[in-house]
Amino acid sequence: MGNTSSMLTQYDIEEVQEHCNHAFSQQEIVSLYHRFCQLDRNSSGFIPGDEFLSVPEFAVNPLSQRLLRMLDGLNFKEFVAFLSAFSPRTSLQQKIEFIFRVYDFDSNGRVTFDDILGVLRDLTGSFISEQQRQKVLTRVLEEAGYTKDSSLVLSDFMKILGNSDLKMEVEVPID
Repeated sequence: MGNTSSMLTQYDIEEVQEHCNHAFSQQEIVSLYHRFCQLDRNSSGFIPGDEFLSVPEFAVNPLSQRLLRMLDGLNFKEFVAFLSAFSPRTSLQQKIEFIFRVYDFDSNGRVTFDDILGVLRDLTGSFISEQQRQKVLTRVLEEAGYTKDSSLVLSDFMKILGNSDLKMEVEVPID
């Protein structure tokens, strides 16, 4: 798998499937491999993080810069593992762990008020003021039993998001 010009063997596919906790079928892994090869412009078996900006769906994501910070560059196995967070077959716990890493801007294992505020800033842009963002975030934290000075660890995220009626799906109205 090191060289993208080679084909995936059945063993490679099963190994990648195991690595991503079976979030993708074997056919999906083969499709992802073809996409990986397209992104691996120099056939090194490695995609630098900034190459992801050539994927339109990634480039327009308001959190793309935060996601890029998580991607120092990926080999194929890491590429599939990263994308598995978006698979419907991935458990809620794995999705929450991924979200936690997105919010944990300095990768210290804790999410602070400022970390969450930064995500809100990325998501809302200029649609709401900084004061409004701070007010909303303070209220949400208080309702969850935390304060502006709290540092949330992964277990806090699990408690907040895992016990809510959070649906990690988006419904698109069809006219």
